[in-house]
Parts: sequence; structure tokens; C-alpha cells
Amino acid sequence: MHNFTLAELINGLRSNKFSSVELTQHFLNRIKELNGDYNAIITTTASQALESAISADQRLANGNAPEMCGIPILHKDIFCTNGVRTSCGSKMLDNFIPPYNATVVENFENDGAVMLGKTNMDEFAMGSSNETSFYGPVHNPWALDCVPGGSSGGSAAAISARLAPGATATDTGGSIRQPAALCGISGLKPTYGRVSRWGMIAFASSLDQAGPMARTAEDCAILLNAMASFDEKDSTSVNEPIPNYRSKLDNPINGLKIGIPREYFSEGLHSGTEQAVRNSLVELQNLGAKLIDIKLPSSHLSVPAYYVIAPAEASANLSRFDGVKYGYRCKEPKDLEDLYRRSRSEGFGEEVQRRIMIGTYCLSAGYYDAYYGKAQQVRKLIQQDFSDAFKSVDLIMGPTCPSPAFKFGAKGNDPVAMYLEDIYTIATNLAGLPGMSIPCGQVDGKPVGLQIIGNYFNEERILNVAHQFQQSTDWHNHMPSELA
Repeated sequence: MHNFTLAELINGLRSNKFSSVELTQHFLNRIKELNGDYNAIITTTASQALESAISADQRLANGNAPEMCGIPILHKDIFCTNGVRTSCGSKMLDNFIPPYNATVVENFENDGAVMLGKTNMDEFAMGSSNETSFYGPVHNPWALDCVPGGSSGGSAAAISARLAPGATATDTGGSIRQPAALCGISGLKPTYGRVSRWGMIAFASSLDQAGPMARTAEDCAILLNAMASFDEKDSTSVNEPIPNYRSKLDNPINGLKIGIPREYFSEGLHSGTEQAVRNSLVELQNLGAKLIDIKLPSSHLSVPAYYVIAPAEASANLSRFDGVKYGYRCKEPKDLEDLYRRSRSEGFGEEVQRRIMIGTYCLSAGYYDAYYGKAQQVRKLIQQDFSDAFKSVDLIMGPTCPSPAFKFGAKGNDPVAMYLEDIYTIATNLAGLPGMSIPCGQVDGKPVGLQIIGNYFNEERILNVAHQFQQSTDWHNHMPSELA
């Protein structure tokens, strides 16, 4: 059953080939057997999952059950889950058990989905390799000595290892698309505001966006149907009509205009990655699409702008973790200042502390205009570049990552080199646009991702093109040799 896509599992449940209880137990057994190799899952909720599966089977038997009813999934440990530890990959929240569900979790629960557990992640979603987690790194199923990407590396690795058919994730600067690319799965970052952020522990509030991860574009469409909603509790939620994201998957792509930014095919791009991406673009041409060269002249400014804006917002968001109300508290503080200082220095990891310090500096008196203000001006330029490009093209495509998965420790001592891993993904977060990564080839036995960027609320078109590509190729069906 673990080799079925999410869509196939939905059909199997409805045709009584197996029950939700049988399906859930199958994946729980795989997690118990294999998760030790990958460290992809922090918390397993076995008893709760089986109870949910029993309820789902009853709903399915009664008819008219929602599409996701009875389907087991995983949640990234950044989403609050009622009565289940939500750590955000940090010592700071190792003992935090929320009394409520995030809206995303609630949406899936209302649809009858079964939560198998919570996935490992970079601490507070800060990282591109899943090496910053308090619970240890996640291992890439394609090469256990390599990173899975971050910060949603646990979700990506779990799907790649067939520990679950789908998972939730978040993307602040590429944290859905980059691990999806490195683990050979599909991952979609929706338009900012399309999916509620309520109950999702904040990193950078103007950039964070929740989205789905699965093996195929069709599966991502199914998950997005459940995730997307307008939420009055989230002031950044957008009240736009929500389509059925599966409805246009089979539409032909004849005449589709695809923009190819020359800036995405320059120095720093691995030659094997470039070749795989270009081969994919040829495949899309054969399906009737037209390739058009475009320019995104401000794209080289996306990394420096992001690493001012994101740390600045993080420093504000993480100020609430002070050892007073909840979370980690140092032992026997001498006074209030000692409580704050030691709780934060002991509770936060090195990368989180680094970003808090950078963000605090950028927001300090005398530096706000020079750094944060200037970065926001650059953000406008990046948004305008995309706006101009979408006047002449329907979608923009290029590599998701500059190279395949790298080995543990290869970039740990060089934060700038690590930050550049997101060079092709960050701009879409700054602009608030939707973007997706799908498998499109391999280099030295490791997956390569094709990134598809669309205009605002154009997830339907992105999913349609991704699905058509996957109908004519089989990269999404490849799996790590150990699991074949």
C-alpha cells in the first residue's frame, strides 16, 4: 500500500480494497521499522491515529465522506496540534503541548484525515539542510550521508521513504520546494494568504506560507483542497474563491508560454542540474508549450534582502520565548534578567541565535532605514520584476536548487554558502507568489527538481502543468534503491 499515490489510496478506500484502519496500521508499522534510519518523524501518534481511522471507516461506510477521509498524513512539527507536543524542532518548545489545533490541522481533521505524527524540521524553520534541529538531522533516503534539505526535510524524507503518502510543510524562503527537490518528491508553496497561518509557529510573518508535499502534483492538489481556506483568525488570510485544484489537471498545455530567466542559468548552477532542467523544458515544448527568454534583473538581490527581512521579523516573533509563560526555562535564575538571558541562550540553537542577533541589529535605532527599510525597497523591485514578466508569459521555470543533495557538514561552517542554497526560491516568497518543485531528473543517483512559478492565485495552472509533465515522464515514480 505504501507504493500507492494518495489518489490511488482514496480510490482504494472507496472501493473497499482496504480500510482506513488497515492503511493506518500499515504506515505505522513502516514508521516503527524505518524511521530510525531517517529521523524524519519526531512524534508518532499511534493510538490517536487508529482511533481516527476507526471514525473515518464509519464515515466512509455512511457515504459522502470528504476526499481526505481515512487518509493517513504527517504534520510538520511547526503546526500546533491539540494535546500533542509541538516543538518546532527546538529545545525551547520541547515540552510545549498546545491546547488547540492550527487551522490547517483542523481542516484536515474535519475532513477525516488521520494524523500519523509530527515531522522533524530545522529549528524554528531556520535552515536549508535540516541540520539545525534539536532532535538531530534528518537523513535523505536517497543517500543517508546527505541532507534532505530544509526546513521541511522531515516531511520530504518521510514521503520519499514511503512513511506517509502526504504531509504538511511550510515555506519561508524555499523550505517546501528545496527539500522536495533534494528528496525527489513534489511540493507546492501556495500564494501568500491562500492557506491560513493561524496556529503555525511564526518565523517571518510576511514570508511564511503553509503548503502540501506528496509524490505527485495530483496528490498535492488533493492536499491543497483540504488545506486552503479563508480564516478570520488570520489577518493575512485572503478571502478569494477557492477552486477545486484537481478540476483542471488534465487540461492540455498547448500554447502555454513559459518564461526562462537567464539569471537562473548562470554561475553557481551545477552542470548536471542544468542539463536535467533543460531536458525537462524540452519535454514541455513537446507537449505544446512555448519557451520565452525573460529577465528578472533584481533576482541577484533576493538573498541579501531576504536575510535582512526574515531575521528582522524572526527577532520580533521569537521575543515571546523568554522562559516566562511557556517553553524552556533555565534552572534557578538569579533574577529576571538572568531568566531571560539563560532561558534564551540555552533554549535556542546557534542558527536561531544568529538570526535573532542579525534581525535585532537591523531593526535597531540608526540602522532600521539603512537595512530593513532598504531591503523592503528591494522587495518591491523583485515584485515588479515578476509583475513585468507575467505580462508576456504564463509561468516561469528553472532549477529549484543549484545542486543535488550535499553531504552533512559540507556547508555547516559557512552560513553564506548555506543561505545560497535557496537562491532560486527566495524571490517567490518576497513577492508572495506560488511556486512548486517537481522531480525532473537525477545527478549521480540523486534527484533534481524543476521549479514552476505562477502568478498570484494561479496554483491551478501550476498543478496542471506539473501533472501533464508527470503524465509524460516517470521521475516522480523513482524511489531510493534501498526501498525499491
